[in-house]
Amino acid sequence: MAETSPSVHQRDLSNIKRLLWSTDIKADIFRRWSQGFYFSASEPTALEQAEGGPCAIIAPVQAFILKNLLLKYKDLSFREMAVTSDMQTHLLVNALCEILEQCTGRKYFLVYLSDTISDQVVQNGVVSQQHTESESTVFHEGLRIHVFQGVEEVRKYYIENINHLKSQYGILLFLYSVILTRGLEEVQSDNSNDTSEPLIDDTYGYGSQSLINLMITGRATTYVWDHEQDVGGLKLKGLEKQSQIGFITIMEHLRYCTVGSFYKNPIHPVWVLGSDTHLTVLFSTERRLVSPETKTDQAKRVFKHFDPDGNNFISSSLLQDVLQALDLVSEEEYVEVMRKKLDPENLGIILLNSFMDEFFPKEDNPMPDVFSLVHYNSLAQSNLDGQIRYRIGECVLLESDLRAVSESNPMLTVLQTKWPNIEVRWNELGTPSLN
Repeated sequence: MAETSPSVHQRDLSNIKRLLWSTDIKADIFRRWSQGFYFSASEPTALEQAEGGPCAIIAPVQAFILKNLLLKYKDLSFREMAVTSDMQTHLLVNALCEILEQCTGRKYFLVYLSDTISDQVVQNGVVSQQHTESESTVFHEGLRIHVFQGVEEVRKYYIENINHLKSQYGILLFLYSVILTRGLEEVQSDNSNDTSEPLIDDTYGYGSQSLINLMITGRATTYVWDHEQDVGGLKLKGLEKQSQIGFITIMEHLRYCTVGSFYKNPIHPVWVLGSDTHLTVLFSTERRLVSPETKTDQAKRVFKHFDPDGNNFISSSLLQDVLQALDLVSEEEYVEVMRKKLDPENLGIILLNSFMDEFFPKEDNPMPDVFSLVHYNSLAQSNLDGQIRYRIGECVLLESDLRAVSESNPMLTVLQTKWPNIEVRWNELGTPSLN
């Protein structure tokens, strides 16, 4: 049963406003984020995005929708079924509840609009056509909070009030609910190394990496590597465990970040894809793409922890630390013997391939060589025929580790950050767009 919100949580809304938007909300950016959740007519299980900005919410929600569809149907047969409005409601609400569940082990704080404002939005679609510069002010003044004890109460509330999610401010109301449910102090603690920047870029209106991480994992950490990394004496937080949904980004190819194993190898074969301006979703019916972490996978992950620049080698002085982290023999005499073997020319470095060949040779790889990937882009104008469609690509993993990097094919480039030796042939209409 919903509780009346205490005033302290109402005050949190003002602080959340500053956390999201900084001190000044630009009318154009607020307008672009002011849309509800609605499904595409051409792909009825796919959410549609009106303008650039809220993909930081829409893409993760769509990823959870697809994860649940794959768990139920195992294949793409859900594309052939007659999708009703009730089915869409349950797909959306289940995904939203799952995201909220990741944020808390306590209560759920759902943000809604006061009856006066809400009635205007539901009936007219907008708060004010004549004073768009004050639209954000009216919106924030109308925010109220319901407090729920359990996720089933949340599910029931959302199903009974689905029009609020579909109306003009549905995405923003859910976003505020996520932050409030996670807790303002927890979000700031998650993001402790980067508290100066708002979660929504005040120039271009894109969601920050912290916001993307919050939506995917329930934690607003700034970085996408595994665990913490020590950078110049600072402990910088990444992911604390394997995620339900994955994330890969072209920004890793550009060396702006290092995506860890927890994101590249999630529990389910669904990934949010990041370009420099937009988020899309990639998924597969092939569950072996996310098989449990093997000893080889663990060894590569630990090795790369000591190789934060992604050079595929470490200083030979770090060999003992790597062996200890992997619970291998690490006595000084043994380490010295292995150091000389792995670095015979005394260059002071140990290559990843040499390390793996010595300690983890010829482990059977459960990864299939041939599989299908499916891509989703929420912007209709970014789909090649102007209609949102799931685009299928037939993939093969080549035996060679050499890859042909093509700056003119950003889709292949981002996929190679996960599968370095992948080649893809997309069915119909060419390569789909990341933007």
